Amino acid sequence: MIKTLKTAGTAMGLIFAAGAAFAAPSCGANTGEAATGTPIKVGGIHGNAAPGDFSSSTTAAGAYFDCVNANGGINGRPIEYLVENDQWNPELASQAASKLLVDEEVVAMVGNGSFVEMSVNAGLYKEQNVMTMASACAASECFESSNIVSTNQGPLPSSIGAAMYMVEEKGAQNVSCIALTIPNSGPWSCGAAVEYMESKGLSGTGVYLNPASPDVNSGLLEAIASGADTIIVNLPVGLAVAVLKAAEEQGLGDAYQWASSTPLYDRDAPAALGDYWDGKLFVNTEMTPFDKGGEDATNWLAVMDAYGDAKDPRDSFSQAGFLSAKIFVDTLLGMDPADLDDRAKVTDAITAISGYQSDLVCGPFYVGDAARHMPNHAGTMVVLKDGGFETVRDCYEYDSPYFAPIFEQEAALGLR
Repeated sequence: MIKTLKTAGTAMGLIFAAGAAFAAPSCGANTGEAATGTPIKVGGIHGNAAPGDFSSSTTAAGAYFDCVNANGGINGRPIEYLVENDQWNPELASQAASKLLVDEEVVAMVGNGSFVEMSVNAGLYKEQNVMTMASACAASECFESSNIVSTNQGPLPSSIGAAMYMVEEKGAQNVSCIALTIPNSGPWSCGAAVEYMESKGLSGTGVYLNPASPDVNSGLLEAIASGADTIIVNLPVGLAVAVLKAAEEQGLGDAYQWASSTPLYDRDAPAALGDYWDGKLFVNTEMTPFDKGGEDATNWLAVMDAYGDAKDPRDSFSQAGFLSAKIFVDTLLGMDPADLDDRAKVTDAITAISGYQSDLVCGPFYVGDAARHMPNHAGTMVVLKDGGFETVRDCYEYDSPYFAPIFEQEAALGLR
Protein backbone atom coordinates (compact mmCIF):
# COMPACT_ATOMS: atom_id res chain seq x y z
CA MET A 1 0.00 0.00 0.00
CA ILE A 2 2.88 2.37 0.68
CA LYS A 3 4.43 4.30 -2.17
CA THR A 4 8.21 4.62 -1.92
CA LEU A 5 9.32 8.18 -2.55
CA LYS A 6 12.83 9.31 -3.39
CA THR A 7 14.38 11.73 -0.92
CA ALA A 8 15.09 15.16 -2.32
CA GLY A 9 18.13 16.90 -0.94
CA THR A 10 16.57 20.35 -0.86
CA ALA A 11 16.03 21.81 2.59
CA MET A 12 12.57 23.19 3.19
CA GLY A 13 13.93 26.68 3.71
CA LEU A 14 14.92 26.84 0.02
CA ILE A 15 11.41 25.97 -1.06
CA PHE A 16 10.06 29.08 0.62
CA ALA A 17 12.76 31.53 -0.44
CA ALA A 18 11.59 35.13 -0.38
CA GLY A 19 9.80 36.14 -3.53
CA ALA A 20 9.63 32.58 -4.89
CA ALA A 21 7.12 32.24 -7.72
CA PHE A 22 5.13 29.08 -8.26
CA ALA A 23 3.46 27.73 -11.37
CA ALA A 24 -0.15 28.69 -12.06
CA PRO A 25 -2.48 26.62 -9.89
CA SER A 26 -4.68 23.89 -11.30
CA CYS A 27 -8.16 23.72 -9.77
CA GLY A 28 -11.31 21.80 -10.56
CA ALA A 29 -12.52 22.16 -14.15
CA ASN A 30 -9.75 24.70 -14.99
CA THR A 31 -12.00 26.71 -17.32
CA GLY A 32 -10.41 30.05 -16.45
CA GLU A 33 -13.91 31.50 -16.07
CA ALA A 34 -15.56 32.47 -12.81
CA ALA A 35 -18.50 30.39 -11.61
CA THR A 36 -21.71 32.42 -11.46
CA GLY A 37 -24.47 29.95 -10.68
CA THR A 38 -26.29 29.22 -7.44
CA PRO A 39 -23.74 28.58 -4.67
CA ILE A 40 -23.23 25.14 -3.14
CA LYS A 41 -22.94 25.61 0.62
CA VAL A 42 -20.09 23.82 2.39
CA GLY A 43 -19.07 24.26 6.04
CA GLY A 44 -15.85 24.11 8.02
CA ILE A 45 -14.92 24.48 11.71
CA HIS A 46 -11.48 25.13 13.16
CA GLY A 47 -10.08 25.90 16.60
CA ASN A 48 -8.11 29.09 17.01
CA ALA A 49 -7.44 30.20 20.60
CA ALA A 50 -5.20 29.03 23.43
CA PRO A 51 -3.66 26.42 23.30
CA GLY A 52 -3.19 26.61 19.52
CA ASP A 53 -4.27 27.71 16.06
CA PHE A 54 -5.49 24.97 13.70
CA SER A 55 -7.00 27.37 11.16
CA SER A 56 -4.43 26.54 8.47
CA SER A 57 -6.62 23.59 7.47
CA THR A 58 -9.70 25.68 6.66
CA THR A 59 -7.52 28.46 5.23
CA ALA A 60 -6.02 26.07 2.67
CA ALA A 61 -9.40 24.49 1.89
CA GLY A 62 -10.81 27.98 1.36
CA ALA A 63 -7.93 28.91 -0.95
CA TYR A 64 -8.57 25.84 -3.09
CA PHE A 65 -12.31 26.56 -3.22
CA ASP A 66 -11.55 30.15 -4.30
CA CYS A 67 -9.38 28.76 -7.07
CA VAL A 68 -12.11 26.34 -8.13
CA ASN A 69 -14.66 29.17 -8.18
CA ALA A 70 -12.37 31.16 -10.46
CA ASN A 71 -12.16 28.16 -12.80
CA GLY A 72 -15.72 27.14 -13.50
CA GLY A 73 -16.78 26.00 -10.04
CA ILE A 74 -18.82 22.80 -9.93
CA ASN A 75 -20.54 22.74 -13.31
CA GLY A 76 -20.72 26.52 -13.24
CA ARG A 77 -21.77 26.78 -9.60
CA PRO A 78 -19.43 28.32 -7.00
CA ILE A 79 -18.74 26.80 -3.60
CA GLU A 80 -19.80 29.05 -0.73
CA TYR A 81 -17.44 28.08 2.09
CA LEU A 82 -18.76 28.99 5.53
CA VAL A 83 -16.15 28.72 8.29
CA GLU A 84 -16.61 28.92 12.07
CA ASN A 85 -14.05 29.10 14.90
CA ASP A 86 -14.91 26.96 17.94
CA GLN A 87 -12.22 28.71 20.02
CA TRP A 88 -11.62 25.32 21.70
CA ASN A 89 -14.97 25.83 23.47
CA PRO A 90 -17.41 22.89 23.43
CA GLU A 91 -20.47 25.15 23.58
CA LEU A 92 -19.23 27.26 20.67
CA ALA A 93 -18.35 24.09 18.75
CA SER A 94 -21.90 22.82 19.15
CA GLN A 95 -23.38 26.16 18.12
CA ALA A 96 -21.12 26.34 15.07
CA ALA A 97 -22.15 22.90 13.82
CA SER A 98 -25.84 23.60 14.41
CA LYS A 99 -25.58 26.89 12.50
CA LEU A 100 -23.88 25.25 9.53
CA LEU A 101 -25.88 22.04 9.35
CA VAL A 102 -29.33 23.17 10.43
CA ASP A 103 -29.51 26.88 9.58
CA GLU A 104 -27.27 27.02 6.50
CA GLU A 105 -28.02 23.44 5.39
CA VAL A 106 -24.51 22.77 4.10
CA VAL A 107 -24.14 19.60 2.04
CA ALA A 108 -20.82 18.63 3.65
CA MET A 109 -18.12 19.78 6.06
CA VAL A 110 -14.58 20.16 4.71
CA GLY A 111 -11.24 21.14 6.26
CA ASN A 112 -12.21 20.87 9.94
CA GLY A 113 -9.40 21.09 12.50
CA SER A 114 -9.88 21.07 16.27
CA PHE A 115 -9.28 19.33 19.58
CA VAL A 116 -12.89 19.97 20.51
CA GLU A 117 -15.46 20.06 17.76
CA MET A 118 -15.22 16.46 16.59
CA SER A 119 -15.82 15.20 20.11
CA VAL A 120 -18.84 17.46 20.52
CA ASN A 121 -20.34 17.10 17.05
CA ALA A 122 -19.66 13.51 15.95
CA GLY A 123 -23.16 12.47 16.99
CA LEU A 124 -24.77 15.40 15.19
CA TYR A 125 -22.90 14.62 11.97
CA LYS A 126 -24.32 11.11 12.04
CA GLU A 127 -27.80 12.33 12.97
CA GLN A 128 -27.76 14.89 10.14
CA ASN A 129 -26.27 12.37 7.68
CA VAL A 130 -23.46 14.72 6.71
CA MET A 131 -19.86 13.68 6.02
CA THR A 132 -17.04 15.73 7.49
CA MET A 133 -13.85 15.60 5.42
CA ALA A 134 -11.53 16.91 8.13
CA SER A 135 -7.91 18.00 7.83
CA ALA A 136 -6.51 18.77 11.29
CA CYS A 137 -8.10 16.17 13.52
CA ALA A 138 -6.64 15.93 17.00
CA ALA A 139 -9.19 13.86 18.96
CA SER A 140 -10.13 10.20 19.04
CA GLU A 141 -13.73 10.80 17.91
CA CYS A 142 -12.43 12.13 14.61
CA PHE A 143 -11.02 8.70 13.77
CA GLU A 144 -13.55 6.53 15.58
CA SER A 145 -16.81 7.91 14.13
CA SER A 146 -18.89 6.94 11.13
CA ASN A 147 -19.34 10.42 9.63
CA ILE A 148 -15.84 11.91 9.98
CA VAL A 149 -12.86 11.10 7.79
CA SER A 150 -9.62 13.06 7.71
CA THR A 151 -6.73 13.48 5.33
CA ASN A 152 -4.40 14.12 8.28
CA GLN A 153 -3.34 11.34 10.63
CA GLY A 154 -3.93 12.89 14.01
CA PRO A 155 -1.62 12.77 17.01
CA LEU A 156 -1.91 9.03 17.68
CA PRO A 157 -0.34 7.69 14.45
CA SER A 158 2.12 10.57 14.32
CA SER A 159 3.32 9.96 17.89
CA ILE A 160 3.62 6.22 17.26
CA GLY A 161 5.53 6.96 14.06
CA ALA A 162 7.93 9.23 15.94
CA ALA A 163 8.49 6.66 18.69
CA MET A 164 8.96 3.87 16.15
CA TYR A 165 11.63 5.82 14.26
CA MET A 166 13.51 6.72 17.44
CA VAL A 167 13.52 3.08 18.54
CA GLU A 168 14.49 1.58 15.19
CA GLU A 169 16.97 4.21 14.04
CA LYS A 170 18.22 5.87 17.23
CA GLY A 171 18.08 3.02 19.73
CA ALA A 172 15.59 4.67 22.10
CA GLN A 173 14.86 2.54 25.16
CA ASN A 174 12.66 4.82 27.26
CA VAL A 175 10.38 7.46 25.73
CA SER A 176 8.49 10.25 27.47
CA CYS A 177 5.66 11.77 25.43
CA ILE A 178 4.52 15.31 26.33
CA ALA A 179 0.97 16.32 25.38
CA LEU A 180 -2.07 18.20 26.67
CA THR A 181 -4.38 16.72 29.30
CA ILE A 182 -7.34 16.67 26.89
CA PRO A 183 -8.37 13.02 27.47
CA ASN A 184 -9.33 12.07 23.92
CA SER A 185 -6.22 13.72 22.49
CA GLY A 186 -3.14 13.79 24.73
CA PRO A 187 -3.57 10.63 26.82
CA TRP A 188 -5.13 8.87 23.82
CA SER A 189 -2.18 9.57 21.53
CA CYS A 190 0.73 9.49 23.97
CA GLY A 191 -0.86 6.44 25.59
CA ALA A 192 -0.65 4.64 22.26
CA ALA A 193 3.01 5.60 21.92
CA VAL A 194 3.64 4.18 25.40
CA GLU A 195 1.81 0.97 24.41
CA TYR A 196 4.03 0.74 21.35
CA MET A 197 7.14 1.00 23.54
CA GLU A 198 5.83 -1.64 25.94
CA SER A 199 4.95 -3.96 23.03
CA LYS A 200 8.67 -3.93 22.18
CA GLY A 201 9.72 -4.68 25.75
CA LEU A 202 10.78 -1.05 26.26
CA SER A 203 9.59 1.74 28.54
CA GLY A 204 7.42 4.79 28.05
CA THR A 205 5.50 7.42 30.01
CA GLY A 206 3.05 10.19 29.23
CA VAL A 207 3.44 13.72 30.58
CA TYR A 208 0.37 15.93 30.32
CA LEU A 209 0.13 19.73 30.44
CA ASN A 210 -2.94 21.73 31.45
CA PRO A 211 -4.14 23.43 28.22
CA ALA A 212 -5.48 26.40 30.20
CA SER A 213 -2.10 27.15 31.81
CA PRO A 214 0.61 24.86 30.39
CA ASP A 215 3.76 24.79 32.53
CA VAL A 216 6.42 23.66 30.09
CA ASN A 217 9.22 23.63 32.67
CA SER A 218 7.28 21.33 34.98
CA GLY A 219 6.52 19.10 32.01
CA LEU A 220 10.18 18.86 31.15
CA LEU A 221 11.11 18.05 34.73
CA GLU A 222 8.52 15.29 34.84
CA ALA A 223 9.78 13.83 31.55
CA ILE A 224 13.36 13.86 32.86
CA ALA A 225 12.30 12.28 36.16
CA SER A 226 10.74 9.38 34.25
CA GLY A 227 14.20 8.18 33.27
CA ALA A 228 13.56 8.76 29.58
CA ASP A 229 16.39 8.83 27.08
CA THR A 230 14.06 10.24 24.38
CA ILE A 231 11.42 12.96 24.65
CA ILE A 232 8.58 13.23 22.13
CA VAL A 233 6.86 16.62 21.96
CA ASN A 234 3.24 16.02 20.95
CA LEU A 235 1.83 19.55 21.15
CA PRO A 236 0.51 22.41 18.96
CA VAL A 237 3.38 24.20 17.28
CA GLY A 238 3.48 27.22 19.61
CA LEU A 239 3.62 25.10 22.74
CA ALA A 240 6.06 22.68 21.13
CA VAL A 241 8.44 25.54 20.39
CA ALA A 242 8.04 26.75 23.99
CA VAL A 243 8.99 23.31 25.35
CA LEU A 244 12.07 23.12 23.15
CA LYS A 245 13.12 26.67 24.03
CA ALA A 246 12.86 25.77 27.71
CA ALA A 247 14.95 22.65 27.06
CA GLU A 248 17.55 24.79 25.29
CA GLU A 249 17.73 27.20 28.23
CA GLN A 250 18.45 24.22 30.50
CA GLY A 251 21.06 22.78 28.13
CA LEU A 252 19.10 19.58 27.54
CA GLY A 253 19.48 19.35 23.76
CA ASP A 254 22.39 16.93 23.85
CA ALA A 255 21.39 15.14 27.06
CA TYR A 256 18.33 13.52 25.46
CA GLN A 257 17.07 12.48 22.05
CA TRP A 258 14.24 14.67 20.73
CA ALA A 259 11.33 13.96 18.43
CA SER A 260 7.95 15.46 17.66
CA SER A 261 4.61 14.66 16.13
CA THR A 262 3.61 16.61 13.04
CA PRO A 263 2.67 20.12 14.29
CA LEU A 264 6.35 21.16 14.32
CA TYR A 265 6.55 20.44 10.59
CA ASP A 266 5.85 24.08 9.83
CA ARG A 267 7.57 26.52 7.48
CA ASP A 268 8.29 28.91 10.36
CA ALA A 269 9.44 26.38 12.97
CA PRO A 270 13.15 26.22 11.97
CA ALA A 271 13.57 29.98 12.37
CA ALA A 272 11.65 29.96 15.64
CA LEU A 273 13.87 27.20 17.05
CA GLY A 274 17.21 28.45 15.73
CA ASP A 275 20.54 26.74 15.11
CA TYR A 276 20.63 25.06 18.54
CA TRP A 277 18.27 22.32 17.33
CA ASP A 278 20.01 21.69 14.01
CA GLY A 279 20.40 17.94 13.58
CA LYS A 280 18.86 17.24 17.00
CA LEU A 281 15.11 17.38 16.41
CA PHE A 282 13.34 14.62 14.45
CA VAL A 283 9.77 15.32 13.32
CA ASN A 284 7.13 12.94 12.03
CA THR A 285 5.21 14.33 9.07
CA GLU A 286 1.63 13.17 8.52
CA MET A 287 1.74 14.36 4.92
CA THR A 288 4.68 13.94 2.55
CA PRO A 289 7.52 16.50 2.86
CA PHE A 290 7.33 19.90 1.23
CA ASP A 291 10.32 19.27 -1.03
CA LYS A 292 9.03 16.15 -2.76
CA GLY A 293 7.89 18.08 -5.80
CA GLY A 294 4.87 15.90 -6.69
CA GLU A 295 1.90 17.22 -8.64
CA ASP A 296 -0.38 17.85 -5.65
CA ALA A 297 2.45 19.09 -3.42
CA THR A 298 3.46 21.63 -6.07
CA ASN A 299 -0.15 22.62 -6.74
CA TRP A 300 -0.80 23.17 -3.03
CA LEU A 301 1.98 25.77 -2.93
CA ALA A 302 0.74 27.36 -6.15
CA VAL A 303 -2.80 27.64 -4.78
CA MET A 304 -1.61 29.13 -1.50
CA ASP A 305 0.59 31.59 -3.40
CA ALA A 306 -2.24 32.69 -5.70
CA TYR A 307 -5.27 32.54 -3.40
CA GLY A 308 -3.87 32.61 0.14
CA ASP A 309 -1.89 35.16 2.08
CA ALA A 310 1.90 35.15 2.39
CA LYS A 311 1.44 34.92 6.16
CA ASP A 312 -0.80 31.86 5.99
CA PRO A 313 0.93 28.80 7.48
CA ARG A 314 2.52 26.32 5.12
CA ASP A 315 2.36 23.24 7.32
CA SER A 316 1.02 19.69 7.34
CA PHE A 317 -2.48 20.88 8.24
CA SER A 318 -2.46 23.29 5.30
CA GLN A 319 -1.47 20.42 3.01
CA ALA A 320 -4.28 18.31 4.49
CA GLY A 321 -6.84 21.12 4.08
CA PHE A 322 -5.89 21.52 0.43
CA LEU A 323 -6.15 17.77 -0.12
CA SER A 324 -9.53 17.43 1.60
CA ALA A 325 -10.90 20.24 -0.57
CA LYS A 326 -9.43 18.75 -3.76
CA ILE A 327 -10.84 15.29 -3.07
CA PHE A 328 -14.22 16.85 -2.26
CA VAL A 329 -14.26 18.91 -5.46
CA ASP A 330 -13.25 15.91 -7.58
CA THR A 331 -16.08 13.96 -5.95
CA LEU A 332 -18.68 16.64 -6.71
CA LEU A 333 -17.47 16.95 -10.31
CA GLY A 334 -18.16 13.23 -10.72
CA MET A 335 -21.75 13.52 -9.49
CA ASP A 336 -24.97 14.17 -11.41
CA PRO A 337 -25.35 17.99 -11.33
CA ALA A 338 -28.97 17.53 -10.25
CA ASP A 339 -27.81 15.88 -7.01
CA LEU A 340 -25.40 18.56 -5.75
CA ASP A 341 -27.89 20.09 -3.30
CA ASP A 342 -28.96 16.71 -1.94
CA ARG A 343 -26.95 16.16 1.26
CA ALA A 344 -27.74 12.44 1.35
CA LYS A 345 -26.41 11.93 -2.17
CA VAL A 346 -23.31 13.99 -1.45
CA THR A 347 -22.74 11.86 1.65
CA ASP A 348 -23.12 8.69 -0.43
CA ALA A 349 -20.64 9.99 -2.99
CA ILE A 350 -18.05 10.79 -0.32
CA THR A 351 -18.59 7.41 1.34
CA ALA A 352 -17.91 5.72 -2.00
CA ILE A 353 -14.41 7.26 -2.35
CA SER A 354 -11.84 4.48 -2.64
CA GLY A 355 -8.26 4.31 -3.86
CA TYR A 356 -7.81 8.07 -4.39
CA GLN A 357 -4.15 8.71 -5.15
CA SER A 358 -2.15 11.79 -4.13
CA ASP A 359 1.54 12.44 -3.67
CA LEU A 360 0.66 14.33 -0.47
CA VAL A 361 0.02 11.07 1.38
CA CYS A 362 1.83 7.75 1.51
CA GLY A 363 -1.07 5.56 0.46
CA PRO A 364 -4.49 5.70 -1.21
CA PHE A 365 -7.25 7.74 0.42
CA TYR A 366 -10.60 6.06 0.92
CA VAL A 367 -13.73 6.38 3.04
CA GLY A 368 -16.18 3.46 2.96
CA ASP A 369 -19.19 2.74 5.13
CA ALA A 370 -17.54 2.03 8.47
CA ALA A 371 -17.71 2.96 12.14
CA ARG A 372 -14.19 4.44 12.03
CA HIS A 373 -11.94 6.03 9.44
CA MET A 374 -8.17 6.45 9.39
CA PRO A 375 -6.97 6.17 5.78
CA ASN A 376 -3.72 8.04 6.49
CA HIS A 377 -1.55 5.95 8.82
CA ALA A 378 1.93 5.96 7.30
CA GLY A 379 4.36 8.84 7.35
CA THR A 380 7.83 10.26 6.90
CA MET A 381 10.53 11.39 9.34
CA VAL A 382 12.51 14.57 8.85
CA VAL A 383 15.26 16.23 10.86
CA LEU A 384 15.68 19.95 11.44
CA LYS A 385 18.64 20.86 9.25
CA ASP A 386 20.24 24.02 7.84
CA GLY A 387 17.23 26.24 8.46
CA GLY A 388 14.77 23.74 7.01
CA PHE A 389 13.95 20.03 7.13
CA GLU A 390 15.74 17.06 5.61
CA THR A 391 14.05 13.70 5.03
CA VAL A 392 15.66 10.85 6.96
CA ARG A 393 13.08 8.12 6.41
CA ASP A 394 10.57 7.90 3.58
CA CYS A 395 7.00 6.61 3.77
CA TYR A 396 6.76 3.83 6.33
CA GLU A 397 3.84 1.97 7.86
CA TYR A 398 3.37 2.35 11.60
CA ASP A 399 3.52 -0.64 13.91
CA SER A 400 0.67 -0.79 16.44
CA PRO A 401 -2.25 -3.07 17.33
CA TYR A 402 -4.46 0.03 17.05
CA PHE A 403 -4.40 -0.24 13.27
CA ALA A 404 -5.64 -3.83 13.04
CA PRO A 405 -9.30 -2.96 12.29
CA ILE A 406 -8.16 -0.31 9.82
CA PHE A 407 -6.09 -2.88 7.94
CA GLU A 408 -9.07 -5.26 7.89
CA GLN A 409 -11.23 -2.54 6.36
CA GLU A 410 -8.61 -1.85 3.70
CA ALA A 411 -8.37 -5.53 2.86
CA ALA A 412 -12.12 -5.69 2.40
CA LEU A 413 -11.91 -2.74 -0.01
CA GLY A 414 -9.10 -4.40 -1.95
CA LEU A 415 -6.56 -1.75 -0.91
CA ARG A 416 -4.09 -4.09 0.81
